[in-house]
Amino acid sequence: STKYPTVSREQKQSDYDMMELAARFFQHSLKHDDNSKAVIDYLKNRGLSGEVAQAYGLGYAPDAWDGAMKAIAKTPEQKQQLVDLKILTQNDKGRTYDFFRNRVMFPIRDKRGRVVGFGGRVLDDGTPKYLNSPETRIFHKGSELYGFYQAKQAHTNLDRVLVVEGYMDVVSLAQQGIKYAVAALGTATTAEHMQLLFRSTRQVICCYDGDRAGREAAWRALENAMGHLKDGVDLRFTFLPDGEDPDTMVQKEGKAAFEQRLMNAKPLLDYFFEHFVNELDITSDAGKSALLAKAKPLIEVVPSDYYKEALL
Repeated sequence: STKYPTVSREQKQSDYDMMELAARFFQHSLKHDDNSKAVIDYLKNRGLSGEVAQAYGLGYAPDAWDGAMKAIAKTPEQKQQLVDLKILTQNDKGRTYDFFRNRVMFPIRDKRGRVVGFGGRVLDDGTPKYLNSPETRIFHKGSELYGFYQAKQAHTNLDRVLVVEGYMDVVSLAQQGIKYAVAALGTATTAEHMQLLFRSTRQVICCYDGDRAGREAAWRALENAMGHLKDGVDLRFTFLPDGEDPDTMVQKEGKAAFEQRLMNAKPLLDYFFEHFVNELDITSDAGKSALLAKAKPLIEVVPSDYYKEALL
């Protein structure tokens, strides 16, 4: 990842304040823009209430070239700061304009609750469907999890965390009363994410789509978790039926049935070997040696004696 020069405390504070202003501008636009009704209808059609929109600070980026710029940048220095924070962007000709336009906005808060970036989702069939803040001096997506701050706010002791793929999944689950879901930000779940989760909770359940992409994402999460598996933490995996995501699933079947899925999630040990058994013929010697060659390097990085022995 790009290494950023060290940023002074004052600069960081000023950046956080600026991002908070941007979040407020988007929240304000959700209620007062000419397009408001359409955006609010879109959220209602997705089954979201005003309370949940408020809890996650959802907003709207107006369909204009300079909505955020006009509202927030009062001086040339502030304009430059907004470019640095990627609320504004510049093209080759030096023209500056809003980075997010005509999107539902999801502010991304760090674990202390400060806005460090945004995810924006289109309202129609535009592309890309999701647009995330690029890396900036205060936003490093490999170390932030969307919804983690809100999950900690909702539980004095956060017993379990559910890892899902999208912002909308996190918000939809919260709407149904499942307020412990987090999403990685347009990247695979990283080792840093796993370390953060294992420090804060006892059980991590990774919930992915049953398709190939979902299975690959789950396996990457497992690989990144191995180096942080300590005694007493529980990592599990669950896959949704093809074509479903947590958002659609929880709306269809409700909280109790969805949580039942989580109760039935596969423990790490089962999932680990199932993955290899599916691709190797372990009844043959060649298959057994291949299993050893592939599994051993993963097992060797496990810090927990219990897990290491169990896997071996």
